[in-house]
Amino acid sequence: MSLPAPSDHGHSPAVEAPLPKRGLPILRLLTWLFGGFLALVAVAGIGIAAGWVYYHPSFEAEKGVVYGARKGKDLTFDVVRPAKPNGLGIVYFTSGGWRSGGPGSFNPLILAPLLRRGYTIFPVYHVSQPEATIKEIVADSHRAIRFIRTHAADYGVDPNRLGLTGGSAGGHLSLMIATRGGPGDPAAPDEIDRASSAVQAVAIFYPVTDFLDLGDSTENPRNGGPPISFRAALEQDPIDLATWPETGRELSPLHQLSTLLPPTLIYHGDADRLVPLDQSQRFEAKASELGHVVKVVVHRGGEHGWPMQILDLIQFGRWFDTHLRSGT
Repeated sequence: MSLPAPSDHGHSPAVEAPLPKRGLPILRLLTWLFGGFLALVAVAGIGIAAGWVYYHPSFEAEKGVVYGARKGKDLTFDVVRPAKPNGLGIVYFTSGGWRSGGPGSFNPLILAPLLRRGYTIFPVYHVSQPEATIKEIVADSHRAIRFIRTHAADYGVDPNRLGLTGGSAGGHLSLMIATRGGPGDPAAPDEIDRASSAVQAVAIFYPVTDFLDLGDSTENPRNGGPPISFRAALEQDPIDLATWPETGRELSPLHQLSTLLPPTLIYHGDADRLVPLDQSQRFEAKASELGHVVKVVVHRGGEHGWPMQILDLIQFGRWFDTHLRSGT
């Protein structure tokens, strides 16, 4: 609110009555301050409302599509279609500690920036460890990609332009697909198994890349063995140090790098004690040596997750725009 104009009765502001006698300048000052405060509140309210709307996009969801079975349980994913689909799909591995929810447990707010850009989201669920081993979970992740690609026309997405996202264990699964995804078995009786599990772009958070060198991780047993909390999931309960190097190497994306790797973006906190930043940095270095496009963005002070992490999904969206929309 602006201040009132000076009086036009022959007096300039310099000769107005002294402040103690009239008190009007104080009233004006208080009115101005109060008005400014209300303006700030209004702006903040508009910002909050806009943010709420942005992170609550319109969509349609098909829940519990069955893509296979494991341990007598259905393997499922959801199909989350935005109001204005762009014809491209992002597979989201809903895995933390290699444990997963079930149909409908996906919260669309998590990937709202991707839905806003028109991406159809496929939250993929798996049987949780230790009931299923990590090796089995990786195999089922390949199966999910093959199933989605085979039925891409039903979901309105391009089968040759699929992206992957996830965090922690979901990031690890994404890199296992990124490094090992490829053609299926052309002689397989199941058409799903004949399809490719390759993807065209990846954007993830703080993945495990090397089980054989856990560095400063709180999961490092300091004896060359498997991570402390995931021995059963890695088929190392009891520990067999004779077989562990082969198993650990097979399940480490760092050791599965080859000539095939889609453009990959990784966000990782430098204060992560569970999965140290070194895991992503060493993956980036080795991948770069092989000529791959890998970018690690360091979140200063970030632990294994950080406040407002959801805002980083905006950058994920831009990454997918660059590498999926263009088809490169």
